[in-house]
Amino acid sequence: MRSARKGQMSFAFADSPMGGGDDGPSDVSAGKSWLLHRAKSTKAPKLVTDGAAESSLLERIASIQNLAVALEKVASNDGAPGVDRRSVEEVVAAAPRLIFVLQRELLSGDYQPGDIRRVWIPKPGGGQRGLGIPNVVDRWVQESVRRVLEPIFEPHFHPSSHGFRPGRGAATAIAEAKEYVAAGCEWVVDMDLSKFFDRVHHQRLLARLGQRVADPRVLTLVSRMLKAEVVLPDGVRIPTKEGTPQGGPLSPLLSNVVLDELDWELERRGLRFVRYADDCNIFVGSERSGHRVMDSTRRFVERKLRLLLNDKKSAVARPEERHFLGFRLRVSEDGQVQVHISARTRERLNTRIRELTPRTWGQSLDALFKSVNTYLRGWMGYFRICTEEGARLFGRFDAHIRRRIRAIVIHQKKRPRHLFRHLLRCGVPRRSARNTAFRRCGTWKRSWLPGMHRAYPNAWFHERLTSLAVTWERYQPSRAVSRQGMLFDV
Repeated sequence: MRSARKGQMSFAFADSPMGGGDDGPSDVSAGKSWLLHRAKSTKAPKLVTDGAAESSLLERIASIQNLAVALEKVASNDGAPGVDRRSVEEVVAAAPRLIFVLQRELLSGDYQPGDIRRVWIPKPGGGQRGLGIPNVVDRWVQESVRRVLEPIFEPHFHPSSHGFRPGRGAATAIAEAKEYVAAGCEWVVDMDLSKFFDRVHHQRLLARLGQRVADPRVLTLVSRMLKAEVVLPDGVRIPTKEGTPQGGPLSPLLSNVVLDELDWELERRGLRFVRYADDCNIFVGSERSGHRVMDSTRRFVERKLRLLLNDKKSAVARPEERHFLGFRLRVSEDGQVQVHISARTRERLNTRIRELTPRTWGQSLDALFKSVNTYLRGWMGYFRICTEEGARLFGRFDAHIRRRIRAIVIHQKKRPRHLFRHLLRCGVPRRSARNTAFRRCGTWKRSWLPGMHRAYPNAWFHERLTSLAVTWERYQPSRAVSRQGMLFDV
């Protein structure tokens, strides 16, 4: 194993020459086929929902069937290598021999997690967020642990917790928030935990796990994972005294275990709240109540959980003024709660559109449409829960994207006479083509002229470009508004 320190899993790739990458596609395919066979042919252990009464959880974690299914999940997520630089493909190709060695290491207690590679990614609001990337083998073990521990803790999590849970997500969180706003909670206590994943107290977390996990070997295994050292981009190795690495399969479950204590404390106080990971909104009836709840909850978080609130991101305000999971809630004149995208989301979308449609695009329009459509489909898959009032903005985004693409066409033609000939070939009348091509103005202004619209009408884009407005309509089967009419909104 590369870059391995003493005690780490040096057995893992002992048969592979240094340098890696020698496992061909056939080895990877054979490894995947073998995993699929083991996952289906081996009898699955009985699902455990009471870890306090089960002292053999480690045997379930290290079962061949559980390990095979876990590696399949890790392989489907792909991901970058850790500090050992071993790719997912290499681990999958070597799975038929690794899985039995890994099982022995886990059961004997000899398994030692490798170091965690720290990478920095930019935050949309500025600054950087640190992600911890474990080795693929360590992600494999974490997924195996998650598969066994999640059924134990999941039934006991609070119903108002929506982050990283089966069958829940942003849509269910926003739906619950809508109910509270509709019930008259006109103020929200928006709480954001500062660097939550970096500040989780290990002993408190292990104590919470120990309340439902009777097998001490599992707690020892999780403790080793938490204490794995972090390797910075410059090679400096830092010991981990608190926090959970944000990037491993087990981290979301551990975060919910920690914050479940906060959830039930809010429940005990009779508060209405919605939590998604480290973002928590508490809904109250007045601003005065909001400040009182903010102060009391802050004391609980800082004194009991030993965490900190982010003062810059936490506030007491109207729901329509706050950004929650990319949305904001607004009560319309008729009393209905409308779901809009937040101002921050709007800025992010505009920025991403500019990145995807640069004026200097040098490839074909087909390549442009492919990249833009991929992003827009994924974006709308998440934001489709916007209500009708909030979705009115989507047509403006569609028009903006179309105009940017028309500007790209003008820029690609380089000279006015080339654009003039192109517009004639597109069927634009000669006078309109001349006025568009030779107009003494910039590219952006010319993209709005009638000649460009006649050459590239909205219907032409409909055949090639994903429309946010039309896609949102398709997700609203009960609406009677004609979809065709939205194609020609500018």
